[in-house]
Amino acid sequence: MSGQAQMASSTTRPIGRNWSLPNVLTYARVAAVPLVAGLLFWPAEPWARWTALAIFVAAGITDFFDGYLARAWSQQSSLGRMLDPIADKLLVSAVILMLAANQTIAGVTLWAGIIILCREILVSGLREYLAELRVPMPVTAVAKWKTTAQMVALGFLIAGPAGEAVAPGSTMVGIVLMWIAAILTLYTGWDYMKASYDHVGND
Repeated sequence: MSGQAQMASSTTRPIGRNWSLPNVLTYARVAAVPLVAGLLFWPAEPWARWTALAIFVAAGITDFFDGYLARAWSQQSSLGRMLDPIADKLLVSAVILMLAANQTIAGVTLWAGIIILCREILVSGLREYLAELRVPMPVTAVAKWKTTAQMVALGFLIAGPAGEAVAPGSTMVGIVLMWIAAILTLYTGWDYMKASYDHVGND
């Protein structure tokens, strides 16, 4: 193969990988963030609540399929590994902030949101630091349960009053699940801190 052909091949290959279906699903999840946040600017409108919930659920589904397809089709990429957790944190953070702004969550329940947001920032920092040391930081089973409780809680809270009209008590279910997620968040955050302590302390 000539030098020019090799250059063309090396130029086109990353572009194709970056636009693989798993990565496109991740991009879609990032694009969902302003849509969900924008719809929550009209918290009293049932159509806005239900539309925001539909987009949020669709984004959650892409979170499963982008990783599954990337592994199944051997289409994992550095961009995908970097962007996937960022997309999740953007979506969760934006939703929590909007729910606090429109007072779907208020009072003491705001602390559950603060705990979740602080943990996300802490773990992101730890992951970035340990990545430089080439130290893996695998997701634990408890962390997966935390994520599940968190996403289901946010789904109930996005529906809010619109959900209450269909299933009374749904908002309280969301609040309870959010506190469960916050408690699991504290546990997993401490667990990650312990796992990384030796590496951080030796720097």
